[in-house]
Amino acid sequence: MTNAPRKYAAEAVGTALLLAAVVGSGIMGERLAGGNVALALLANTVATGAALAALILTFGPISGAHFNPAVTLADAWQRGLPWAEVPGYLAAQILGAFAGVAAAHLMFGEPLFAASTKVRAGMPQALSEFVATFGLLAVIWGCSRRRSQAVPFAVAAYITAAYWFTASTSFANPAVTLARTATDTFAGIRPADAPAFVVAQLVGAAAATVLFRWLVPALPASAADVVVPHSERIPE
Repeated sequence: MTNAPRKYAAEAVGTALLLAAVVGSGIMGERLAGGNVALALLANTVATGAALAALILTFGPISGAHFNPAVTLADAWQRGLPWAEVPGYLAAQILGAFAGVAAAHLMFGEPLFAASTKVRAGMPQALSEFVATFGLLAVIWGCSRRRSQAVPFAVAAYITAAYWFTASTSFANPAVTLARTATDTFAGIRPADAPAFVVAQLVGAAAATVLFRWLVPALPASAADVVVPHSERIPE
C-alpha cells in the first residue's frame, strides 16, 4: 500500500498548524503589544520559529515536512520526490494553509476569512522574498546532505532571523503567501501583492537549488531525507 495519502495528510495538517501559529501569534502579539509593532513582530517571530521546528520534527519522517510548494517543486526537480506526488503535496499545502488561517480566526473571534488590506508592494518587498526563499532552500540543501538531523532547527533559526532582516518579514512560501491574503490581521498581505511574492519565492528557490546542485552534487535521494535520515522514514 502506498504511503502517499499519509504524506498528503501530514503536509495538510503540518501546514495548517504552521499557519495557525503564524496568524494566531500575529493576532495575539498585536493585541497585547499596545501598539508597539516591534514587540508584536517579536512575538510573531518567536512563535513561528518554535512552531516550525516542532512541526518539522513531527511530520518530517512522514512527508519530509515541506509545508511549502517551493520546497516541494525543488525537491521533485532534484528527483527527491516523484513528480506524480507533487500535485497532492501542493493541494495539501494550499488547503492546509487556508485551514490554518480559518482556525486562527475562529480561535480569536475573527471572521472565517477576510481579504487583507495590508500593503506589501514594491521591489524591496519582492527582493526580500527572493532573498528569504533563496536562503531557506540554501539552508535545507546545505544541511540535509551531512547534518540532516539539524535541519529542523536550522530552518527554524533561519526563518526566525529572516523575519527581521527582510523587509517583507520572510514569507518564503507560496502557500503561506496565498493563505495570508485571506487574513486582514497583523500577518496579512493584500491579494494584489501576492503574485509578486510568489514569483520571487519560486525564482529564489530555483536559484538556490541550482547553486547547491553545484556546491553539493550528491543531494538527498528521497523527500524524507531532506529533513530526517533515511533510516527514520516510515516504511511503505
